[in-house]
Amino acid sequence: MGVTVVVLVAANLAVHRWPGPWGVVTAVVVSGVLLGVLRRAGGTLADAGLAPGTYARGARWALALIGLVGVVYLAGALLPATRTLFEDRWYAAMDGGEVMLRVVVLVPVGTVLMEEIAFRGVLYGLVRRARGAVRATAVSSLLFGLWHVLPSLHLATAKPALTTVFGQSELGAALAVVGAVLFTAAAGVLFCELRRRSGSLLAPMGLHWAVNALGYLVGFLLR
Repeated sequence: MGVTVVVLVAANLAVHRWPGPWGVVTAVVVSGVLLGVLRRAGGTLADAGLAPGTYARGARWALALIGLVGVVYLAGALLPATRTLFEDRWYAAMDGGEVMLRVVVLVPVGTVLMEEIAFRGVLYGLVRRARGAVRATAVSSLLFGLWHVLPSLHLATAKPALTTVFGQSELGAALAVVGAVLFTAAAGVLFCELRRRSGSLLAPMGLHWAVNALGYLVGFLLR
């Protein structure tokens, strides 16, 4: 556990400092290191939710969840009351190529692969072996929330919908970070439950990719 947390702290700082292609390289390396830590601790691919026999079931869960997110996003984009939630000032500087790069490379490899292997795979697997699923969910989700402190530092000013709520003061920025940590911790609980129910890491991977990647795509199309 200690080694895993140290690796994640270093990875969080590295990804925040060197995003983009270097972030993808970091994600692949960190994912391999963490799976090595799990194996060194006596764990198996099954502990990480990656046992070969679970792929088909996990893929079915993933496809269903991707479809569900797609329907929800489509409805949100079509309704005037929720369309503004997709607005983000980051989209203004993006072109179609950069958006597709994020959808097919940066999100699935640079974000989803590392975060799911780290939090719902290795961390969850290590704690569940020793303390059970409830404790594993709590530890994994709490650390997943804290993982999002650095990416949330400018959240209040980047998204107009949040700027109207939190304003542009330092206090507003701090409250936006706290809100992001709580929200992502709650999302972590959902991801852990998907991992438990499906028996596969592919289920939370599918939902995680859909929320992030389709969010980029819809936000770009609505800008």
